[in-house]
Amino acid sequence: MTKLRWGLIGASTIAAEHMINAFRANGGEVVAVMSTNADRAGNYARLHDISHATNRLEDLVGSKDVDAVYISTTNDLHCRQVFAAAAAGKHVLCEKPLALTLADARAMVAECRNRGVVMGTNHHLRNAATHRAMREAIKRGRIGKPLFARVFHSVYLPAHLQGWRVERPEVGGGAMLDITVHDADTLRFVLDDEPMSVVAMTSQGGMSRSGLEDGAMGVIRFSSGLLAQFHDGFTTKYTTTGFEVHGDAGSLIGRDCMTQAPKGDVLLRTSAGDEALKLDHENLYVRSVHLFHEAVEGRGAPSATGEDGVKSLSIAVSALDAARSGAETAVDLTV
Repeated sequence: MTKLRWGLIGASTIAAEHMINAFRANGGEVVAVMSTNADRAGNYARLHDISHATNRLEDLVGSKDVDAVYISTTNDLHCRQVFAAAAAGKHVLCEKPLALTLADARAMVAECRNRGVVMGTNHHLRNAATHRAMREAIKRGRIGKPLFARVFHSVYLPAHLQGWRVERPEVGGGAMLDITVHDADTLRFVLDDEPMSVVAMTSQGGMSRSGLEDGAMGVIRFSSGLLAQFHDGFTTKYTTTGFEVHGDAGSLIGRDCMTQAPKGDVLLRTSAGDEALKLDHENLYVRSVHLFHEAVEGRGAPSATGEDGVKSLSIAVSALDAARSGAETAVDLTV
């Protein structure tokens, strides 16, 4: 397998906690990091044993030592950074949401396609053993026709991750652009179905500034007729996450599974009784990077493509519009 040399655009917490190790676990190198703050870039590089640090995007994407970039800056910066990387011939793995608008997200995907570089969206939950097992059980008909789904993804956002997510609407803060996009992608993946419309309401539980939601609930109508409920938020300290799909012949009940950690369980409940599905847990990010490496080599696609990122953003944008209007709002899945 090609040993990709990665450049980090953004000296971020998620790169430090998850992605650097995932790149290295796949035989890749992390050769450069870029932050607009030169001191932050330098300190980050020293802490994580990265050879080059810069505060200039052009330096990182222009380096002959970089094969691919991982973008984890604030959401408003993704579009310009993807365009710069693609123009330099670098493969792109971008954090969700891809952009603040669908027009920008679509343009990013088109630019990578036109430049001949691989683009992936870092929707890690597709790689969870729980969700892969649920998808397979549905495909095998183990719950019959899926009728309803429920996602419980309201968590407590720790202080070191709050910042712009609860303070800056202009860069894409709020629970829907941070969490609902993950629900949307995971539902599309597990159900192998496409959303048609959404209704939603938002709330403020005391964490976010005026104009930003820190809680949300809604219902997505899928093309098969299935209805999927989502509950997202930043302010619930004492709950756990879950993902359920209920069919006319059985139910799949996933617990503690909307998480970055390789954990959780899935119960299949039918007329025959309860069965715990066999799960092969592995690091979600290591698996994601492995599939990205294979896509670069021409074998398959990233676990979540750029097109998947556009569709998850479209669902979240439609949910925000629905919450503001109070009306059921169509989802535009044009890529």
